[in-house]
Amino acid sequence: MNAKRITVVGLLAIVALFFYLGMNAYQKRVQTAQDVQVKAEQARLVRMHSPVFGPQGAPVTIVEFFDPACETCRAFYPIVKDLLAKYPTDVKLVIRYAPFHQGSDQVVKLLEASKSQGKYQTVLEAVLAAQPTWADHGQPNIDMAFQVAEQAGLDLAKAKQDIENPGIQARLQQDVEDLTALQVTKTPTFFVNGRSLPSFGPDQLAALVAEEVNKVKK
Repeated sequence: MNAKRITVVGLLAIVALFFYLGMNAYQKRVQTAQDVQVKAEQARLVRMHSPVFGPQGAPVTIVEFFDPACETCRAFYPIVKDLLAKYPTDVKLVIRYAPFHQGSDQVVKLLEASKSQGKYQTVLEAVLAAQPTWADHGQPNIDMAFQVAEQAGLDLAKAKQDIENPGIQARLQQDVEDLTALQVTKTPTFFVNGRSLPSFGPDQLAALVAEEVNKVKK
């Protein structure tokens, strides 16, 4: 009985190992394919309308494909802010929209409308802070997100008028076209000077940013 149990455990361990190796190989193939696509479509990483945090002339650019309803995007926001603070003259963040969750497109339009009032970062941070109250993926409370923006100082009546501007819809559509062409399928997805993360995580992002900063410092 013990010998049989050991044999079964051994077989399960072998299956698990092969599954792990197979998943790693698959992920590497997906990343390689995306890297090739990004290299061929560099112009799609940044658009003139894209929100930028940090100095425009910074030599290192973090591009983040971002969904305001994404919990991981919310978790990464302070991490990215810390990187900008660590490299105040060398790094900038460019936000691209990836509205994968239900209702996210409406919140993206709200963020875009806040630009004309000089409230973009204020509204972004308020919406992210309140995300657990409005971003139910099955039944999002978009009205709550709008209320949060108003409480943060946004003229909501004006913002609602601006949301109807066809230019805002065109910007959102451009971001969706770009993320599709770049094979972005999840949020957040980061590129640093056009390079994707070797694997996902805050340490990997910090290491890639540091590597790119060191290049420009030489």
